[in-house]
Amino acid sequence: MDTIDKEHRSWNMSRIKSEDTAPEMALRSFLHRAGFRYRIHVKTLPGKPDIVLPKYKTVIEVRGCFWHRHPGCKEATTPSTHIEFWQKKFAGNVARDKKTEAELTALGWNYIAVWECELKHPDFADNLITRIKLQSAGG
Repeated sequence: MDTIDKEHRSWNMSRIKSEDTAPEMALRSFLHRAGFRYRIHVKTLPGKPDIVLPKYKTVIEVRGCFWHRHPGCKEATTPSTHIEFWQKKFAGNVARDKKTEAELTALGWNYIAVWECELKHPDFADNLITRIKLQSAGG
């Protein structure tokens, strides 16, 4: 059972950002410190990707584990109330992610999805740099 009223829940949900989230800002800060130059939220590309690395023809999407259903992640829980609503919402997010990835790769862009929980791993930075360079080299 929800412990707050519908109006307050709606207000809480309206405060959830879709751009410039904390994980996205952390990743952008890391990339900049590592010497990568990028564009953000490029409107001319499908899905308005979070981060675009033109030099590497690579886009990076920062995905929240909860909202985008990271498989096997403890953060990808499903609320116990309004289950039908949440299942439909999550399915829509996952379908949109797949469609966007397909459209970007069809246009010749390398696509990297970074999960929110991955940012916490100590070897994340080195792995991401390797992925960016390998993908842009065609590997």
